[in-house]
Amino acid sequence: MATYKKRGYKPKATKEKSETIEGLEQESTTAEVFNTLDEGANKAEDFVAKNQKGIFILIGVAAVILLGYLGYQKFIAEPKAEEAMNEMYSAQKYFDEAVVGTDKDSLFSLALTGGGGKLGLIDIVDQYGSTPAGNLANYYAGMAYLNTKDYTNAVKYLGDFSTGDAVLGPIAKGGMGDAFVQLEQLPEALEYYEKAITASTNDYTTPMYLFKAANVAQSLGENAKALEYYKRIKSDFITSDQAKNIDTFIGRAKTSK
Repeated sequence: MATYKKRGYKPKATKEKSETIEGLEQESTTAEVFNTLDEGANKAEDFVAKNQKGIFILIGVAAVILLGYLGYQKFIAEPKAEEAMNEMYSAQKYFDEAVVGTDKDSLFSLALTGGGGKLGLIDIVDQYGSTPAGNLANYYAGMAYLNTKDYTNAVKYLGDFSTGDAVLGPIAKGGMGDAFVQLEQLPEALEYYEKAITASTNDYTTPMYLFKAANVAQSLGENAKALEYYKRIKSDFITSDQAKNIDTFIGRAKTSK
């Protein structure tokens, strides 16, 4: 009986050969990758070996800087900040008493120069200016000078005060505006009133400095700007003290155009 031989039997060997070639190619590619990695590793090792001293020096310098910073914060900055806060207590007490008391000039002077063996605001700024208390002392000193009519120093100390506080920030800028008005520097006064307006939006400081800015703008002949500020008080802060007679001021600004 004849036996049937299936055609295509021999091509199977060809397929296996193809798969074998592909496998060898993959192994070759993998070997090349590992060789490349080995070469890269060897180059890195050579670089480290040749530059070991320099690398260790850089690491040492970085460690010294980090430890120095941490040491400064722990043993110098933090104790200094605490000292400044202790010194501020007495000066701030004099300031608060001056605000509500009758002998204002004397109390503001004590706040500025110190009393009872304690530092005043000026010395706190000089000795602890880099601390939070030293920064706050700039604000209190500036306001004390403003209240004692030393407007140049008021501008100086308030200008050195920095804060993101929603109330103190605008008041400091507005205080500078008040000082410039007294110094008859109206363009600068308007500039700082506008800075006070943009520093924060709230129902206390914003209408107050909008009103002051509008008045100064009118004095400078900038009636359109004055009208804009008066209208904003009426539209956005109708319950504020500045809005009580705002229609009168709007009318004056319109007739001055």
